[in-house]
Amino acid sequence: MVLDRTDVRSTMSSYGASTRPPASAYAPCEYARFYGTEPQESSPTARTWYARGQNFVLVYSEVQPGAEFSRAQQPDEYVILLPERDGAAVEVTTDDGTTSVSPYSLTFVPAGKSHLKVTRPGRVVQLFSHRSEDLTAKASNAASYAQPHPNIAPLEPWPDPVGGFRVRTYSLDVPPDKSRFGNIFRCTTFMVNYMDGSSGPRDPARLSPHSHDDFEQCSLVLQGEYVHHIRFPWTSNLGAWLEDDHTRIGSPSVAVIPPPSIHTSQSISTGWNQLIDIFSPPRVDFSEKPGWVLNADDYPMPEHV
Repeated sequence: MVLDRTDVRSTMSSYGASTRPPASAYAPCEYARFYGTEPQESSPTARTWYARGQNFVLVYSEVQPGAEFSRAQQPDEYVILLPERDGAAVEVTTDDGTTSVSPYSLTFVPAGKSHLKVTRPGRVVQLFSHRSEDLTAKASNAASYAQPHPNIAPLEPWPDPVGGFRVRTYSLDVPPDKSRFGNIFRCTTFMVNYMDGSSGPRDPARLSPHSHDDFEQCSLVLQGEYVHHIRFPWTSNLGAWLEDDHTRIGSPSVAVIPPPSIHTSQSISTGWNQLIDIFSPPRVDFSEKPGWVLNADDYPMPEHV
């Protein structure tokens, strides 16, 4: 695999490298198209779709004011992403009180009882770990994970945040910085890399094929159209080989890219294209890059990495 050394990710020692024994079995990429499909849940104020990976479930909702979502006994920290500058706003209520959350923000909500009420229309994305079994069961691709997929490390939560758990909100209105890759935030269960996107198709001579040893990459397409290029390494067992995958997909949609596939996503729409990457648990290699994780002071890394 020949790497593009102008890509800021090439400064990571992990980029294009593998430290694990070769895989002997693979699982294909998982796709969920929220466009052109009926939601798993529908009400006068919300249309909601569910898709999952091995360690997480993504909940995508198109909402109107008054829509509500509740967690009575949430087992761990979860994420609320409000991806639009002029989009949805919400109120989050926990035992500590009610927090008003503005559009274009990322919020981490602690375990236990919580309630979300929408105050402005738009889109709301929620991320939960696989421990929220009532939600993983609703996923359109739940059957794909009836048996664990190979090569994926289990979710081990990262250390508690400095000062303890509480509702923590971060604005996505972050000045651009070419020395880092996107706008990265982490909590104990997730890492979200919010990228603003770009206009027009990606230069086909400047793609970024790479692989991950032991974690899935969830790519949420919010605008535009992409081709997800997936290639699996050959093993000594011909029966384990999978064909190359070049799936063209619109928005909104999800691709859950399995390890250790070589992959890259190519924007192809002539308009605006936007893709957000999600990982559970947080990525160590991104976290090791100084300045890349914007809320690193709030959420420490594990001592053993």
